[in-house]
Amino acid sequence: MQFPESWLREFCNPPLTSEQLAETLTMGGFEVEERKPAAPPFTKIVVGEIKEAVQHPNADKLRVCQVDVGQGSLLNIVCGAPNARVGIKVPCALVGAELPPGEDGEPFLIKVGKLRGVESFGMLCSARELQLSEDHGGLLELAADSPVGGDIREVLNLDDALLTLKLTPNLAHGLSVYGVARELAALTRAPLQTPAVSQVATAFTDVLPVKVEAPELCGRFSGRIVRGVNTKAATPAWMVERLARCGQRSVTALVDISNYVMFELGQPSHIFDLDKIHGGLTVRWGKAGEQLKLLNGNTITVDEKVGVIADEREVESLAGIMGGDATSVTDDTQNIYVEAAFWWPEAIQGRSRRFNFNTDAGHRFERGVDPSRTVQVIERITQLIIDICGGQAGAIDDQTLRLPEARPVTLRVARAARVIGMPLSQADCVAALKRLGLPMEEGEGTIRVTPPPHRFDLLIEEDLIEEVARLVGYNNLPTTPPLAPITARVRPEVQRGRFDVRRRVAALGYQETINFSFVEAHWEQDLAGNANPIKLLNPIASQMSVMRSSLLGSLLQVLKFNIDRKAPRVRVFELGRVFRRDDSVATTDSTVKGIHQPMRVAGLAWGDAEGSRWQGKAQGADFFDIKGDVEALLAPLLPTFEPTEHPALHPGRAARVRVDGCDIGVVGELHPRWRQKWELPQAPMLFELDLDAVTARPLPVAQPVPRHQAVERDIAVVVAEAVTHDALMQAIASASGDEGLLQGANLFDIYRPQVARDGAAPAAGGLAQGEKSMAVRLSFQSDAGTLTDEQIEPAVRAIIDQLGVKLGARLRG
Repeated sequence: MQFPESWLREFCNPPLTSEQLAETLTMGGFEVEERKPAAPPFTKIVVGEIKEAVQHPNADKLRVCQVDVGQGSLLNIVCGAPNARVGIKVPCALVGAELPPGEDGEPFLIKVGKLRGVESFGMLCSARELQLSEDHGGLLELAADSPVGGDIREVLNLDDALLTLKLTPNLAHGLSVYGVARELAALTRAPLQTPAVSQVATAFTDVLPVKVEAPELCGRFSGRIVRGVNTKAATPAWMVERLARCGQRSVTALVDISNYVMFELGQPSHIFDLDKIHGGLTVRWGKAGEQLKLLNGNTITVDEKVGVIADEREVESLAGIMGGDATSVTDDTQNIYVEAAFWWPEAIQGRSRRFNFNTDAGHRFERGVDPSRTVQVIERITQLIIDICGGQAGAIDDQTLRLPEARPVTLRVARAARVIGMPLSQADCVAALKRLGLPMEEGEGTIRVTPPPHRFDLLIEEDLIEEVARLVGYNNLPTTPPLAPITARVRPEVQRGRFDVRRRVAALGYQETINFSFVEAHWEQDLAGNANPIKLLNPIASQMSVMRSSLLGSLLQVLKFNIDRKAPRVRVFELGRVFRRDDSVATTDSTVKGIHQPMRVAGLAWGDAEGSRWQGKAQGADFFDIKGDVEALLAPLLPTFEPTEHPALHPGRAARVRVDGCDIGVVGELHPRWRQKWELPQAPMLFELDLDAVTARPLPVAQPVPRHQAVERDIAVVVAEAVTHDALMQAIASASGDEGLLQGANLFDIYRPQVARDGAAPAAGGLAQGEKSMAVRLSFQSDAGTLTDEQIEPAVRAIIDQLGVKLGARLRG
C-alpha cells in the first residue's frame, strides 16, 4: 500500500524525521518497502503567471507568452501548449534550470533558445515534463492562489515522501492511512487525531429496499440515497493529488470520493445509479449461469459460490469485489445510492482470482474490514459528496445480521516473558496492550483481552505475545547466546549421505535435475498406475494438480524438453520426495496423517551409451547399461534383478531390484505406448530406487589373505532354455555344503545348437531342441590346506546332483 507521509502526519505526527518514521514502522511490523519523494529532483522551476499570450508570427501552433515569475520584469517564452492563455499560473523553468532526466538518463538543461525567429527565455512545463504524471495534454495549471515566483517544490509539496508498505495478510487493520497512524501512535506514544465525521442533515426519509438473504455472506449492510448530485463536478485538486500519490488515478468526482475514503479509513464502498436499480436490492449467493458485466468491461458467469448484489431483474454487483456496468454512475446520473457493507472474509477469499483480476476492495475484504464503521463511512462519503457534488441526503438504512464474535484471548505473563526472552512484568504487558487501545481484564499473572472489531488477527495467545514484543521494541530485546551444548550430528558409518549419493550418480555420467512435486494427473495413471493421487486444493497451474508418487514423469519431461532442443544425449537423475496414500501414517512433526512421503532416487539414460567418440558406431543405451549403473550405485551391496511388470516400463524389458530379499525399486525400458505418446525417437532407460536402500552401506570386514592356492573346476550342464543365470547360481550356492569349500562360481559360456532347416536339432553335442549348455567355472579353497581331488570331487558331484534336482540339469557329455 502506498500513501504520502504528509497524509499520515495529519493523523499522527511524532517528532521523527522521515527516515526515523519509516524505521519505526518497519520495526513495528509494518515494513516500509520503499520511501521516495513525490517528484524526482529538479531545480529553478517556479510559479509563473501568463500575462500575455499572442500568436507566433511564424508558426500556427506556437504562442509567444509574457510570463511574470516575480523578478520585476516579464519573461518572453515561446510555448506550444493548447491551454496557454492569459491569467493561468503554471510551472516555469528558468534559464539554467535542470528538468528531470529523460529516456537517455541525462537531465534536461534549459537555455536561451530561439524558436522560429523568436527568443525564448525559459520553458512552461506540463505534468509529464516534471514527471508528476503521464498527462502531457497541456500545461500543468496551478491553483489561483499559488504565489508568483514561489519554488514549485514548496508550492506543490513535492518533497513529500511516498511510503510503500509491504503488509502481511494478518495486518488488514493497516490497509488505510488512519490504520497505519493508529499503529504509529501506539509505537511512538504520539497523539492520534481521529478523523472528525459529523452527521449529515437528512432532507428526506426514503430508503431503498434491501434484503440480505445470506448472512454468512454479508454480516452488515448499510446504505443511503442521495438525490440531486452533479456528477460532472470536478474533483478538488487536493483530492486528485492525494489519490495520485496513493497510486490511484482520478476518474470522476464520485469514484474519487469512494476511493479516497477507502484509503483514508480502510472501508471499501460502492455507489450505484439509483434510477437504474429495478425495485430493491437483494444480497445473495449467485445462481449457476447468471452473468454480470463488470465496471472493467469484462463479462463473467457466476455460480452458487460467488456472492452478488442483484435487483429484481439481474445481477448488479460482484459482492465485495467490483460493481456492475448496468448501474454505474455516468454524467447523466442525478440520484445515487451509497453502499458500505461488511462481507465475511471467507466469502470473498479467492473469488476475484477465479476471474483473473484483483481489486483494492477485494484485497481488503478478504483480509477483514472493521464491521463497526459502515455507518461512519457512509456519513464521511456523504459529507464529501455534498461538499463537492451537491445534493440532498436521505436516511441511512443499516441492517446488522451476523457480526464476528469477539472471543477473549488470555495472555499468561510468565509465558510471554519466556517466549520473548526477557523479563517482563504484568505492568509492562498491560502498558503495551493499552497503547493499542485493547480492552482487557487483569487477573493473577494473566491478562484477558477482548479483540476490537478491526483486529481480525488476535486469535490465540501467541498473537498477544507478538503485540507485546513489537511494542516493547525488537531492538530492545536482549541478545542471549544459546546455553545448550552444540554437537555435530555424526552420521553412522553404515549410512552414506544424500550428497554422496548425488556425487556417485554424477560420477556415472548423469546430471542432476530438480523438478516440481506437482505433476499432471494423467502422469500418475499412466506411469505409476495411481488412480487416486493426492490432489491439490489450489494448484498453481492446471497441469500441476496432483502430488507425484513417482519421479519417472518428471525425468521424462526433462528428456522431452532436451530432445525438442536437439540434445543428442541425455542422462539425468533426481533425488526427490514422492507422496502416496497410506492410512497407517500418523501426524507427527515430520509427517502428515494418511500420506507416506519417502525419498527416491531415479535416473534416465537416452542416446549414445558412451557419449561422443571417434571410433566405432554410436550405440544407444540399453537395459544392461542402466543395470550396470544401478549395480555401481549400490556397490558394495549385491542387488539381484527379477523380471517384473510396471506401468511405465516395457513388459519384457523391466526388472525389479532386490537387496537382501527386499524390493527396493525397478529398472527397465520405457513402455512403447508411452514412448509413442511422448513422441520420443527411441525409448529411454529408467530406474527408480528407494533412497534409504541406496544410502545403506555395509561396513567392510577385514579378511586374512589365503595361505593356500585355490583350485578350479569347469563343468558344463545341459538345461532347459528357460533356465536363467540367477536360477543356476542359486542352485550352485545351495549345494556348497557346510564345509564352505566353494568360494565362487562364474558363468563363462552358453552354447545353443543350430536348428536344422527341417526344424530338428542336430545330434551334435547331445542337445535337443529347447535346450542349452551353460559352462561354469567353480573355485574351491580351504584355510586348512591345499585341496586334493578326493576333497574336490564330492563337492563337484554334490553341485551337479543339486542342479539335477532343482533345474533338471545333466552333465554335458
